[in-house]
Amino acid sequence: MKRKGDNIERRRSLRTEAEDMVVGLSPEITEAHPADILIHELLVHKVELEIQNEELRRAHTAMEEARDRYADLYEFAPVSYITLNREGLISEINLTGSALLGVERTKLINRRFSQFVASENRDLWHRLSMNMMGHSKVEKQGFALEMSRADGTTFYAYLDCLRREPAGSPPMLRVALTDISKIRLVGKE
Repeated sequence: MKRKGDNIERRRSLRTEAEDMVVGLSPEITEAHPADILIHELLVHKVELEIQNEELRRAHTAMEEARDRYADLYEFAPVSYITLNREGLISEINLTGSALLGVERTKLINRRFSQFVASENRDLWHRLSMNMMGHSKVEKQGFALEMSRADGTTFYAYLDCLRREPAGSPPMLRVALTDISKIRLVGKE
């Protein structure tokens, strides 16, 4: 967090930089008419604002680039990222998760996650997820389940679950879901 002294020092630095840029246009203080001094002050202030605007443009561009990098990393990660609300409905999912479950992302939002858990594992999923949602002491838990895609095919997944409770909001579950079917097949050979 910036301190008040940092802001004052930055203002002084801007003022100095702006005055240096308009130095040739400055009236002599001893001979200057008050209107000339006011015009000079306005010009210095204008230059300060232009410098600040350029800094803001650069910061905005850097922030947009960082946001785009984050979005690419999130959307195309090799792991499915899913956010579940307290009712077990999908509130967010990345493109990898959408592809893994075999459903378009927009059609997954507000759908019950448990419908993608294989029927023989739904009771286990329900107990584990309710335990995490109901107990604030259980923040992180990982387990493997058999999952079902929209087309009915199944796969084994490792679910790394993290309980979050944002200020003033009900708890949510962040799930990193990894397809471990190939690993299980290698282990059985």
